[in-house]
Amino acid sequence: MSTPTQPAALHGQGQVQPTPQVAGVALPESTPVLPPPKPRARRKLMRQTELVDRVKAYDPDADEALLNRAYVYAMTAHGKQFRASGDPYFAHPLEVAGILTELKLDVPTIVTGLLHDTIEDTYVTYEDVKEKFGEEIAGLVDGVTKLSKLELFSERTKQAENFRKLMLAMSNDIRVLLVKLADRLHNMRTLHYLENPEKRRRIAQETVDIYAPLAGRIGMQGLREELEDLAFAELNPEARNSIVTRLARLDAQSGDRIGRIADQLKRKLAEYGIDVWVYGRAKRPYSIWRKLRDKQLNFESLSDIFGFRMIVKTEEDCYRALGVLHTSWHMVPERFKDFISNPKTNGYRSIHSTVIGPELQRVEVQIRTEQMHDVAERGVAAHWRYREHVNDRDRTAERAHEWLREMVDLLEKGDSAEEFLENSRLHMYQDQVFCFTPKGDLISLPRGATPIDFAYAVHTDLGNTTVGAKVNGAHVPLHTPLKNGDQVEIIRTKDQTPSPLWEQFVVTGRARAEIRRFLRQARREEHSSLGRKILEKMFADANAQLTDKAISEVAKKLNLARADDVYAQVGRGALRADDVLQAVYPEIKRSADSKRAGHRGGTHKAISIQGLTEGISYHLGQCCHPLPGDRIVGLMVPGEGVVIHTIDCEELERAQTSMADWLDVRWDTHAAQGDLSVARILIRAKNAPGSLAALATVIGNNGGNIFNLKIVDRGALTFEFLVDIEVRDVAHLQNILGALRVNAAVESVERLRGPQTGPEVNT
Repeated sequence: MSTPTQPAALHGQGQVQPTPQVAGVALPESTPVLPPPKPRARRKLMRQTELVDRVKAYDPDADEALLNRAYVYAMTAHGKQFRASGDPYFAHPLEVAGILTELKLDVPTIVTGLLHDTIEDTYVTYEDVKEKFGEEIAGLVDGVTKLSKLELFSERTKQAENFRKLMLAMSNDIRVLLVKLADRLHNMRTLHYLENPEKRRRIAQETVDIYAPLAGRIGMQGLREELEDLAFAELNPEARNSIVTRLARLDAQSGDRIGRIADQLKRKLAEYGIDVWVYGRAKRPYSIWRKLRDKQLNFESLSDIFGFRMIVKTEEDCYRALGVLHTSWHMVPERFKDFISNPKTNGYRSIHSTVIGPELQRVEVQIRTEQMHDVAERGVAAHWRYREHVNDRDRTAERAHEWLREMVDLLEKGDSAEEFLENSRLHMYQDQVFCFTPKGDLISLPRGATPIDFAYAVHTDLGNTTVGAKVNGAHVPLHTPLKNGDQVEIIRTKDQTPSPLWEQFVVTGRARAEIRRFLRQARREEHSSLGRKILEKMFADANAQLTDKAISEVAKKLNLARADDVYAQVGRGALRADDVLQAVYPEIKRSADSKRAGHRGGTHKAISIQGLTEGISYHLGQCCHPLPGDRIVGLMVPGEGVVIHTIDCEELERAQTSMADWLDVRWDTHAAQGDLSVARILIRAKNAPGSLAALATVIGNNGGNIFNLKIVDRGALTFEFLVDIEVRDVAHLQNILGALRVNAAVESVERLRGPQTGPEVNT
């Protein structure tokens, strides 16, 4: 095997080198070169034999010749390229292949890892790869290439459309996603070499928004955690450093506490004849950050920083080990989950429990077999190893793909790209609860799901005709959150149709999509009828004739299917009536009134609300201070217009009897880009010099602006103060709250509701 005499640069610029040869086959043309980055210590590349040995360690029948051929082909194709780190570009696909070997994937996937950038970054074509390595590998490489070309962060619509393409590529062959995840992991490990800070942040945000949740959704928890933590280091280094520092301080105070506890757990199970492997570790900084943010805790209140895993031989041993734990130490109530009996949809199986264990330390324990552990760590990648042993009880591979099939089903039903992205994120991010039908069938739902979500999970028609629900035999409101183990009975009638308000409290993408689809269909006829009346009046005022034939011609110009689509667009305000008139009769000039109407409103960037009829005034409720991102409801109030409340506002509870006055509203897509909103928080901080300055710095560094401040209580050790902060939306506020919670000066911090009279500044 010959190696290139010169490393290569990024493609697309530079001088052309002589045409290289790959295993006796000439590549179409050599890749252009750029000057290499600044010299640095060169990493040692993995050798061919080492890569082959890695694969044959778990697959003795692996095609060694195919691996060798792909290694040489990729190295030669990338031979004249450098990465930003200064390494030869071939180091990247080689590291990607190495990550895939750690996941114990099949040979075609490893070869795809080696070749995944050849079509995009060299002059190698799809036909070249197909001729040399076959149709299967060429298809995988082409799939990864298409994903790599997606610019997910250009604009929201393009991001949503490209995510749709990503899901479709995954549905054809999940291995495309596995290679892409390995590619993203190595790029994140080397992200710090990129000089452009904006590009680093964009890649990190995309990783935490899209790729990390996807990894978790297919059960690859270890890969997900590393992606999240690498992105966290770029997006919020101050918060991460604060957590790392406090963990290090905790380690220094407690010594080898993890090792001591693991040893005591192992000894206790050995007394009962249970052979077990126990290991523990502190949770990753991002995992701690997320728990602090989501549960609104401060660092001192977080008691399950350490996690322990017990690996036993059989499923029976899992339950025996659980019995030993619960009889030896006190179990923490409501901290027990049996994912062996009720596996997660990504195939994850394990028993979780928390006990007040050795050294009176609160210990979170996961008990599983070696096979369960393999699936927990490698997710979908592990199913190739166990696919021959799948039985009726343990169809992990099928469960891991159920969510993907549901996403493709939503695609086929024609949701808009933005709605599809929103629904997919709902699927990816949320934890689960397990509920039962009256017949005992198990229904898995996201945490916070309601009887409406349950009904749509059973069948679309059941959801559309739901009028009530019983949970464990008792009637409950349809917005009631379900809990693990609930038995849910849906009450239905054929005369019922979905309410627009349901969309405000459902949490599953399927329920939301079906509700929107039904309402769109129902509203279409109303919009079409209204649009026709508007156009009839507009044409009559202009002494012009309105005909379906003329409107059909307008539809063609607007790329709409038929005339009825034009009427519907006019009826819902998406198309101006006078624009339709001018399209039919260009000689008719737009009226002065229309011109004035078009210039009305000035340049004020108000926060816009969808679902309100034009001309209706509204204001944000002072009782709950809604922010863009909160789920909201409009309430008609005589003399005030529409008041916007959050869905959990107490004011809505008092208005239950007059639900006819409730309006289905939502934030505009670009609401966060309008005027800033004011959120109120309560901070309890240490009474120490510099505390207030430190907190103000945290708020400022995270893009918040202190609008007002008032000290409400002051003691010897702590003081409390109310702070009104200008923020863009809920996500922005949560980011600030999370950064405050990990700051050493903070005892606690929470978002407040209540009348906003405006705190006065105390001096």
